Amino acid sequence: MREYGIGQSVPRVEDRRLLTGLGNYTDDHQVPNVVFMSVLRSPHAAAKIKSIDTTLAENMDGVLSILTGADVETDGLGNFSCSVKRKQENGQPMLEPPYPILANSVVNMVGAPIAIILAEKLEQAIDASEIIEVDYDILPVATDTGTALEDGVAQVWDEVRNNESFYFTIGDKNKVDDVFKNAPHIVELDFVISRVSANTMEPRGAIGFYNTSNQRYTLYAGMQSPHRVRSELANNVLCIPESRLRIISPDMGGGFGMRGAPFAEHALVLWASRKIRRPVRWVATRSESLATDYHARDNVTKAGLALDNEGNFLGLRVSTKANLGGYLSFAGPHSPTNNLGGLSGVYTTPHIFAEVRGLYTHTSPTTAYRGAGRPEASYAVERLIETAAHDLGFDPIELRRRNLISAKSFPYDTGFVFTYDSGDFEVVMDKAIKAIDKDGYQKRVMISKENGKLRGLGIASVIEIAGGPLPIPNEESASIRFESDGGASVVMGTHSHGQGHETAFRQIASELLGLDFNQINILYGDTDIAHHGKGTFGSRSISVGGAALKHAADKIITKAKSIAAHLMETAEADINFVEGKFIVEGTDRSISIVDIAKAAYLPAKLPKDMEIGLAENSIVLPPGPTYPNGCHVCEVEIDCETGTPEIVSYVVVDDVGLMLNPMLVKGQIHGGISQGAGQALMEEIVYDDKTGQLLSGSFMDYTMPRADNFPSFNIIGHEVPSKNNPFGFKGAGEAGTVGALPAVMNAICDALRPLGIRHIDMPATSERIWKAMQNTTDIKKDPHNCRS
Repeated sequence: MREYGIGQSVPRVEDRRLLTGLGNYTDDHQVPNVVFMSVLRSPHAAAKIKSIDTTLAENMDGVLSILTGADVETDGLGNFSCSVKRKQENGQPMLEPPYPILANSVVNMVGAPIAIILAEKLEQAIDASEIIEVDYDILPVATDTGTALEDGVAQVWDEVRNNESFYFTIGDKNKVDDVFKNAPHIVELDFVISRVSANTMEPRGAIGFYNTSNQRYTLYAGMQSPHRVRSELANNVLCIPESRLRIISPDMGGGFGMRGAPFAEHALVLWASRKIRRPVRWVATRSESLATDYHARDNVTKAGLALDNEGNFLGLRVSTKANLGGYLSFAGPHSPTNNLGGLSGVYTTPHIFAEVRGLYTHTSPTTAYRGAGRPEASYAVERLIETAAHDLGFDPIELRRRNLISAKSFPYDTGFVFTYDSGDFEVVMDKAIKAIDKDGYQKRVMISKENGKLRGLGIASVIEIAGGPLPIPNEESASIRFESDGGASVVMGTHSHGQGHETAFRQIASELLGLDFNQINILYGDTDIAHHGKGTFGSRSISVGGAALKHAADKIITKAKSIAAHLMETAEADINFVEGKFIVEGTDRSISIVDIAKAAYLPAKLPKDMEIGLAENSIVLPPGPTYPNGCHVCEVEIDCETGTPEIVSYVVVDDVGLMLNPMLVKGQIHGGISQGAGQALMEEIVYDDKTGQLLSGSFMDYTMPRADNFPSFNIIGHEVPSKNNPFGFKGAGEAGTVGALPAVMNAICDALRPLGIRHIDMPATSERIWKAMQNTTDIKKDPHNCRS
C-alpha cells in the first residue's frame, strides 16, 4: 500500500469527477416543485426604511409570496450573532448592534436584503422585485477605515459612538513605549492592507426544504463548517433545536474563509420553505456576490520597529484600525485580533505591543479570508524589517539572520501569544537564498535596466499558527465504518472545498489500516452522517482531522485484533498488525483486516459478548496548534514607461511539517501565492466615499489574477515534523498567502527605491506605480532614470 501511503504524491482521485462535469455543486441539486427566490436589496449604503409597498409585485404572474423584515419579526425569527467576543476600551462588552436576515428599519450597506420574492420562475421573481416600492430616508455615509473614528464622520449605528465596536490589545504598552523611548534607532511605517473579496469560482447558493411530516429543515449549500453554521442558524435565527436542521454541503467551488460563516440567504430559503410548503432555491449572480459576500482584510496600520546599533530588534509596536463593515459577521473580529501572535514572526523580538480598534463602516461585513490575520501580521513585520534595513544601511538578509530564532531554542516561547514547538528558520532562509542565485542578482538588475525596466528583490521569512486557535484548539471528529462485505467508509467532520481531502484522507486510512486505496469511501459535509465536526479553516484539516482519523483507526485495530486472536486461537499479545494483516508472531498464520470486518458481522465468529460490527468514532482535541513557516523570495520587473509590474521569479522554501502528499502541498502553496500576489498587485474592493456605492461590482472593475500573471513557482520543501500531532503535519493551506503578500510588496518597493520611493500601498497597480514614479524628483530630472 506504500505507493498510496503517507508521503506519496498520489494524484487527486476527485479530479476526474470534477473535471468531467460530474461534480455535485449546490445548483446541480435538482428538487421537484422548487420555488425560486430573488432578494430585493438596498441601493443605498445608509438609509432608514420609511415604508415598503409590495402590492403591485404580489399580483404579478407566478409570484407566490413576498416577505419582508416585518414578517421576520412577526414570525419571531432571531438575529445573527458574532462568535468572537471582544471588549470596549472601558472593559465593557463590544458593541454589537442587531444583524437581521431582512432589514426592517435601517440599512447600513449597499446590498442589504430588504425583502424576498418567491415565484414559479426566477425571471418572475426578478421582475417582481423591480416594482416593489421602498421609501428611503437617505443618510450620510462612512466607508473609509482610516477616518471612521474621526469627529464629524457619519455614524453607522446611533448606539456606537465614533463607530468603534471594540478595542483589543496584547502586550505591555508601557514597557514597549519605554523601549522605543530609549532605542538608538526607530523605524516607522504607515500602510494599508486593502479590502478584497474571496470571489469563489462557484457563487454562493442555497436550497431550503421544510418537511411538514417531521418538522425538519434541510439546507443544501456549500460551506466550510456545516456543523457551526447549523448551530448558528438553529439556535439564534430559526430558534429551533439543532436536531431539526440538517445541512448537506456538497462539492464546493472554493471557500477561502468567506464560506465559513452563515449568510442571510441560508436562513431565508429555510424560512420561506416553511412558509409556502415547497423547496426554495437561490443562487447569487456574480455582481450580487461581489456586493454581498463578506469581504476581508481592510486594515489601516501604523507600525514601528526599535533596533540597537548592531541591528538587534528591541521592540515592535503595531496600531491597527480594522474595518468590520456595516454589521458584525459571525467571525468579524477574528482576523484582526486572533492571529496577532504572528507579529513575533521567526525573530527574537523581546517586547511587542499591538492594539486593534474594530470599526463599523457602511460597507459589506468582513470575515476571514485565506490567512485570516496571518498575512496582515507577517506583512507588518516583514515590511518593517525591509524598510529598516534600507533606512539604516543593513543588508536585508543579514538583518533577518541576526534576529532569527535558533534551531536549538525549541520549544520557543515568543512571549507574545505563541510558543513554537519546532522549526529550522535559518536553514529554510538559506535554502531560499541559494535557490534564487543571489550572487547573480546584480547582473539581472543590469539586464532589466537595458530593457527599460526596474528590478526588485523581496524577501519574507514568515510563520503562522495552524490547527488552532489558542488557548484551546478546536477539536475534530472522524469515524471509520466497515461494511459486512469488508468495504470501509471514513466519515470526516472536516470539509473539502478544493484541497483534495478525498485523496488525503484515503492516503492516511490506507497507510494506517493497510486497505486498498481505491476501495476506501470518504464522506463529509452532511450533518446527519458526520454527527460532529468543526469544519475546514485555519489550515487544520490534515493535522487535527488526521489525528482524529488515527485515533479511530487505533480503536478499529484494537477490536479487530481481539477478533483475530479469537479466530486464530492465540493470544492478542502474540499478534502483530502489519500492512492490513494480523500475523501470529513467528508463524505464517495471518488474517486480513478485510476478512476480520466480514467476520465482525457474523455473531458465531465473535468472542462472547462482543458487539457485532466493526465501526469506531473519535473526537480528538490536539495538545496544541502547529506552526508552518517558510521563506519567500520574489523578483519583479517594473516597466519604466508604464509602471506595469511583473513577477519574474518566485521561490519559496516551506516547512509544513511532514508532507502527506507533496503534490497536494505544492498545489496549495501555488494557490496561496496567487491569492497573496493577486491582492498585492491588482485585487481591491472599492466604494465611493460619498455615496457608499460599490465601484468594483463586476470582474470588469475587480481584477482577478490569472495564470499568465505569474512565472512558474519554485516550491521547495523542508520538513521539520510538528510535535503536536501523531504524524508531524503542520498545515499548508494558507502558507502561500501568508508569505506572498509581504514578499511581493517588498520586491515592488525594492524596485522603486532607486527613485526615492520608500513605500507604496497595495494594490501595486501600474497606475499607482506610474503616479508614484511621476512624483519623484529623480524621474522628473531624467525620464529614463531607470535605464541609466
